[in-house]
Amino acid sequence: MLEFTGFLPFLLLIGMAVIQLGLVGYAANQAGSGARAAARVQSLGGDGAGAGRAAMSAWLDAEVDPGGGGSSGGTTTATVTVHVPVLVPFLDARWDVRRSATMPNDRGQQGS
Repeated sequence: MLEFTGFLPFLLLIGMAVIQLGLVGYAANQAGSGARAAARVQSLGGDGAGAGRAAMSAWLDAEVDPGGGGSSGGTTTATVTVHVPVLVPFLDARWDVRRSATMPNDRGQQGS
């Protein structure tokens, strides 16, 4: 029993580190989904920032830059930055995950 009590803090720390790495992976996945949605909607002339936020979990702290739509020769590039929540309380770090997606401008082909 004494050995388990001494080893318990290490087990908790390892468990929290595994969950933190899972949060980083989840944030990267959500950033990619948000960037694709934002780029697609912006390339069609819609609200890319709103579509990017709607494609991600609402509890994530994210910044969506939908791109200009037509400013780079027929393509739109959207960039999403997600600020990963920190689980370990004594870790004073801030991780940002950034993903971009580029879509062709399909404004003339809507409804086809």
